[in-house]
Amino acid sequence: MMITQTIDGITFELKEEFDFSFLAEYGKVFAVFDRQDSGYICFGVQNDQGKLFIKVAGAATVYSHTHPDMAIQRLQSTVAIYEDLRHPTLIGIIEHKEIPGGYITVFEWFEGDCMGRQYASYEKFLVLPLDKKLTVYEAIVQFHIHVNEKGYIALDFYDGCMMYDFVVDETRICDIEFYAPKPVINTMGRMWGSSRYMSPEEIELGAEIDERSNVFLMGATAFQLFGGGIERNRETWQADERLFQIALKAVSMSKEDRYSSISEYFEAWNKAMKSSH
Repeated sequence: MMITQTIDGITFELKEEFDFSFLAEYGKVFAVFDRQDSGYICFGVQNDQGKLFIKVAGAATVYSHTHPDMAIQRLQSTVAIYEDLRHPTLIGIIEHKEIPGGYITVFEWFEGDCMGRQYASYEKFLVLPLDKKLTVYEAIVQFHIHVNEKGYIALDFYDGCMMYDFVVDETRICDIEFYAPKPVINTMGRMWGSSRYMSPEEIELGAEIDERSNVFLMGATAFQLFGGGIERNRETWQADERLFQIALKAVSMSKEDRYSSISEYFEAWNKAMKSSH
């Protein structure tokens, strides 16, 4: 059973009616994102000051198996994470509040495209020149150094969390909902996330997810951005050979064989970058 609702000429589908009249106080709706499986429905809203991105929990979305009450609880729990980890590369949170039957978080709008494989912009991103990809990667690693300094561990990070503005060459990270304060112990077995990015600890019940797990994540991200994929294949790697070896060490199956910190990893990466120019 699905119903259709329309706001400001924008139509979307839900499992049941929901009151979105609160959106009017933020401006006019120009975009809707109703196909996530997160349990949220999201809106792009424009007013005289500019554009905003609004996440709404409480509505029964079509593609989610999450109960609206759970979605509300989860959205509330993400507020502290976005506030603790504020950074130029992270989408900025502006406000959050209760609404009738739900909860919202309001973010700054970013004019970029999502780099996730499920989006059309993914192919466009893959063919970016190497120097631009290296700059994107640097922004991602710098942000995760900051995450670690703030006492957090990155979880469920993958290309769907990255956005890129092809016009001004800017990168933003847009989804850090599962990032958690240290220490993090795997109580699930297979944790949330894309297997292309996950360390072995994120599949092993009882394992500690620590900074070396995030070193693995940064190495895996390099293989997704620069080629080599999940096989860590040298033939399809687009960057320098030394960078390949550094990323390969980062994704060692055993924690002890990886770099001890993201900063140490990034230092080795930058050293190799300088010597290759």
